Amino acid sequence: MMSIHYLTTGELAERIKYDARTIRERLKDDVFIEGIHYIRPFGGRKILYLWEPIERDMQLHSKEESIGVPMAGGGVCHG
Repeated sequence: MMSIHYLTTGELAERIKYDARTIRERLKDDVFIEGIHYIRPFGGRKILYLWEPIERDMQLHSKEESIGVPMAGGGVCHG
């Protein structure tokens, strides 16, 4: 069985090097999806982030952005 690491907003901020306020105001519900990246245990207000899906998706999107088309002059087109 896979172990799940639950993180508070502050703990997640330390791991991904973002300000906790940025996570709450800009990433939650825009990048992080409830039920995938975070949960509200027992239907309460407290939010716990799920580390494994966040780490997986950060790596996935990082790889997608690094893909480019090589250009004849030596550059790369990211379009």
